[in-house]
Parts: sequence; structure tokens; C-alpha cells
Amino acid sequence: MSSEFLIVSQNRGYLYVVAAALLWAVSGSAAKFLFSTGISPFELVQLRLTIAAAVLLIWLLVGRPAWLRIAPRDIGYFIILGSGAMATVQFTYLFAISKIHVAAAVLIQYLAPSLIALYTVAATRDRLGRMTVLALAVAFSGCYLVVGTYNFDVLNLNYPGVVSGFLSALSFAWYSLQGEYGMRRYHPWTVLFFSMFFGAAAWNILQPPLAAFWRGYSLLQWGWISHISLLGTLLPFGLYFKGINLIRSTRASITATLEPITAGVLSYIFLKEIMRPLQITGGIMVIAAVILLQIKQEFDENAPDVIRRRKGPATSDVIDSAAKTD
Repeated sequence: MSSEFLIVSQNRGYLYVVAAALLWAVSGSAAKFLFSTGISPFELVQLRLTIAAAVLLIWLLVGRPAWLRIAPRDIGYFIILGSGAMATVQFTYLFAISKIHVAAAVLIQYLAPSLIALYTVAATRDRLGRMTVLALAVAFSGCYLVVGTYNFDVLNLNYPGVVSGFLSALSFAWYSLQGEYGMRRYHPWTVLFFSMFFGAAAWNILQPPLAAFWRGYSLLQWGWISHISLLGTLLPFGLYFKGINLIRSTRASITATLEPITAGVLSYIFLKEIMRPLQITGGIMVIAAVILLQIKQEFDENAPDVIRRRKGPATSDVIDSAAKTD
């Protein structure tokens, strides 16, 4: 596999995650608005996962039916990934932003890159490059500044919301790492679909099946529900997984810290909110962290895409010849 191919693949991976961060940035504020209209986090999770899984199923049936095939021995893995990691990360993040500032919830969730890096070093014995470690530190520091967390009264924060934020970071790290593991055998859209399918199934068991769909929502509410389900869940998680597929979990999660910067810029443009000097400094730091990751192209033979290509036609996404052109 040529170095030119690896460079192009890695650059695509970063672009995928950047696009995911742009989409996630809007969905947090949209969810906060829906909570103010009376929709609960429980209902919104059921709505967004069920809609996202249904739309993705239709798309795969029409365009990529081969990506719906999985080995029976992997069903347990997908049940745990979906009903555990996916269902948990969706709820804990939404519950956190329903109780505390969106910015504080985002900052806590972006402890996930540090957790992923620690796991990578401790459990898998993989070594992190110096650029990756430096980027991790710069990204978190910049994220702290850009969301203005230094202005919050920590003692008066809602503690269930804070705890939920930490659980969100843990589940986001778990989801990223386990998703990467699954992509060593399956295409990213396969892993995403089954994680969403079993996540939706879990929330339709924990809640009365489809109960959230029968409430009398306004057209405005349905518009934002649809936005969060498709442009805030399905598409960004798909792009994030495609990014992990090429650059792995650690670098993908660091790159995703662009989300709070994007939210700040959008607030400045559309809501005329002023970005203070420290916030601008934080934004520059996060952008610098993403650039640091790319200054030295750290070729990783353990990236899921590389592993599947080494294995050849035995893996599910190579069976379908159309996948080669994706």
C-alpha cells in the first residue's frame, strides 16, 4: 500500500470528522430548544435513534444490501455496542444538556479523547506519537477556553447533569473504541446501522414502544426532531465512523473537539453572541491541535480500513464490489 494512498486516506478521515463536528455543533442547541418545549431526553433519544435506524435501513436496502450481512457470531458484539454504548451515549449527553449548560456538557464529553488515549496505551499496548499526545493536551485546553467553562459556578452546577456528562464521556469513548474494533471486519455503515438498530430497540423496550411518536408535536418541533435524527445523528455518526475507519479513534476524537468551536462561531454569526479573547484563543488552540495531528503523518497499520484491505475479500465490505468505490 503506497504512502500516497495512505496520506490521501488520512486526509479524507480528518475531513469526515470535521464534517461530523460541524453537524453535531448545531444539534446540541436544537435539543436544548426541544427540551424547553416540553420534550424529555427519554423521548428525544427514542425518536432520534428510531428515525435514524429506519432511514439508514431503507438506504442500505436500496443501495448497499450487502452491508446488512453480518456473521452470526458477531450478533452479540452488535447487541452490546448498540444497546450498551450507542443507547447510553445518546441519553447521557442529552440528559446532561437538559440539566446544565450545553457548553459545560460538551466540555465534559470531550474528556473522551483522553480516555481513549489512556485505554489505547494501557490495554492495547499501542504507543501514541508525540504529536498525538501534544495535540490531545492542546485540544482539551482549547476546548476548555472556547466554551467559557471558567465562567461557570462549579459549585452550583446541577450534579446529576455533571455525572451524566462524565458518563457521556465514558460511553463516547467506549462507543468509539468498540466501533473501531467492529470496523476491522465490517464497513463503517454496517457497524453504524446495527449499533443504531440495537440502540433503538433498547430504547423501545425501556420506553413503551414508539410512545414518543404519538405525542402531538408542532410542525416546528417535528422539524427539529427530524434535523436532530438525520443531520444531528445519522449523518454525523456515519461520518465520524468513516473517520475512525481511516485515522482511528484517538485522532478522530481529538479532531471532533472542533464541535464547540463551530457552535461558538455559529452563535456569533446567527445569534450575535460575542466571542471573548480567551474563547478565540481556545478556538485557535483546537484548530492548531488538529493541524498538529497532520504535520507528521503517523501511518497506522492498525487502522480498520488498512486491516480489512490486508485481509482481502473475506471481510464484509469487500464482498460487495461496490464498496471498493465508496
